[in-house]
Amino acid sequence: MTDQASALRSMVRQESSLRRGRFVAVTSGKGGVGKTSVALNLSVFLSNMGRRVVLLDADLGTANVDVLCNLTPHANLAHVIAGRKTLAEATIEGPGGFQLIPGASGLASLAALSSFERQRLIDQMQHLDQSTDMILIDTGAGVGPNVLGFAVNADQVVVVTTPEPTAITDAYAVIKTIVRQRADADIAVLVNMVRSPYEARAVFARIETVCQRFLRVRPRLAGHVLSDPRVALAVRRRRPFVLDSPQCDATRCIGQLAHRLDRDAHEPKGVGLLRRMATWIAS
Repeated sequence: MTDQASALRSMVRQESSLRRGRFVAVTSGKGGVGKTSVALNLSVFLSNMGRRVVLLDADLGTANVDVLCNLTPHANLAHVIAGRKTLAEATIEGPGGFQLIPGASGLASLAALSSFERQRLIDQMQHLDQSTDMILIDTGAGVGPNVLGFAVNADQVVVVTTPEPTAITDAYAVIKTIVRQRADADIAVLVNMVRSPYEARAVFARIETVCQRFLRVRPRLAGHVLSDPRVALAVRRRRPFVLDSPQCDATRCIGQLAHRLDRDAHEPKGVGLLRRMATWIAS
């Protein structure tokens, strides 16, 4: 364990001098709010903007980005962790040109992995970090270790919610859990499936108010995605809606979010996900 920790410290000392991509965790407090759809379509849009984008399907319980893209991967994250494939070998090209690392539904928990397995994953991600502009991580829903392992350590967290009261409550629970583990976390809220920008601002205002009152933090509004029947149609067709209906309201909303994240990517990144996760492994 001491040797592993020493090697990790050496690796992360080199990180600050290397160009690295921005890690953005896309998460939610509950399922059914469109988190994976947002992560997928955002990846496609950013790729179409000319950015080198990788989408890591880290929803270990119900990994299904490949299904939404009508892809049949021959390797996934489980093969990488087991040492049977490298991250590059498991990566496949998604629609629109982004790179997809398929998830592994059979993995119960990243926290349950051995230190050696977690170190192997970090090692693989180091190479990814140096060749990519943005790495989007589609986490699971809720506040379990699979979610927090990535969300707490990412450069930025996008919390997806909807106007439903339960979704709002659960979004606050996620923010609270992240902030308790990392007070300086960069958290933004995306309100999905709204009828109007006004509704999105009203939902965000509720979350912002309780965060300021009880957590002493102020999340940002990442944006909103309007309810659009073409989103469900694209899911049935197993295509990203930004490609299936490029002129629809939902696509325009995703475009606005993509441009915001792209601007954020040029800001100083601070310590970085790899260094924080290396500390997590060595602890």
